[in-house]
This record gives sequence, structure tokens and C-alpha cells, in this order.
Amino acid sequence: MGDHKEQQPVRVGAAVRRRRRALELTLAVVAERSGLSVPFLSQVENDRARPSRTSLEKLADALRTTAVELLAAADPAASVDVVRAAHLPEGDFAPRTRTLVRGHHQLHASEFTGDHDAGREFQHRNDELMYVADGAVEIEAEGRAYRLGRGDTLYLTGGVRHRWRATVPDTRIVVVAVAEHIEAVQDRSR
Repeated sequence: MGDHKEQQPVRVGAAVRRRRRALELTLAVVAERSGLSVPFLSQVENDRARPSRTSLEKLADALRTTAVELLAAADPAASVDVVRAAHLPEGDFAPRTRTLVRGHHQLHASEFTGDHDAGREFQHRNDELMYVADGAVEIEAEGRAYRLGRGDTLYLTGGVRHRWRATVPDTRIVVVAVAEHIEAVQDRSR
């Protein structure tokens, strides 16, 4: 078992399906245009078959796009990435931040230990969750103060201005947020 990132091939099926539906085409029409069979196209869209380079180019032509564009719109490869805990010297209580997710993903997660600039205000484009792993914090959000202890969470929707401060030495919080590059859609109908 290693700590390296293990990746599977890119999954192009969803990108093909999205493009086909955007053009309002049936599998039969795409099969006719590409010279590929309907069962094969169905398997591609469901990620049960991977098209060869030639098949992907035929499929892209039938969908009035390029193979490069289909690959760029493909779902990210499935991956597993382990981020090990940092080993710090005993008694090191200096404030620090540690990224818990490496790379460009839909979620961003960080661990904050100790205090930080309590006057700093945050406002993120997308939703986030703050979890107190150890210690206690006070969070100001939307004009109200919230006191959270070990095991407590606070959920903030995108756009909420907030600031926080540790109220106990060596406090540790974990912040998980939808990444800034994601265009989150809010369902206002509820």
C-alpha cells in the first residue's frame, strides 16, 4: 500500500451523452453519422466500453465537436489520494494550515490548528462546512456569534461573510468547501 495517487482512465461517457442530448440526437442518429453501432455507443455513454482513438474521432465528428473537446469535458478520472498527518515536534502550538485534498477537485478541505488573524473576514462563492475537531471557536456570521466546541459543525451557504477565532489553545478545525471553480446552483424553489 502506497501513499501515491492511483488513477483510472478518463471516463468520456457522460461527456458524450451530454453533447448528444444538447444536440437533441438519438443514439440511432449518432450511430448512423459515425458508422458505430447503437449498442457500442450505449456502452460508451455508460462507461462500459472505451472508444479507440479512431472511434472517438468518428463519434466527435458525428457530434459536431472534436475528440479533444470530448476528452476535456470528460468526468475526472476516479482517484484515491491519501494525505498523511504531519508529524510535529511535541509542544509545537504554532498556528498552521494544512491542505487535506491535493489537486483540482470539486471539494476543497483544510485543517486549521491554533489561532489565525481573527480580524480576517471570509466570503466564499460556494457552500462550506466548518467542523471543530479539537478545542473551541467563535464564529461571526451574518451579524450573529456562534460558539462551537469539539464535534460541533457550522454550515454556511455561499456568499455568507464570516470570521472565526479560536477560544481555546491548540484548537483544530476542518473546513470543507465546494471549490471556487465550481458554479454551484442554488435551488431557491424550496
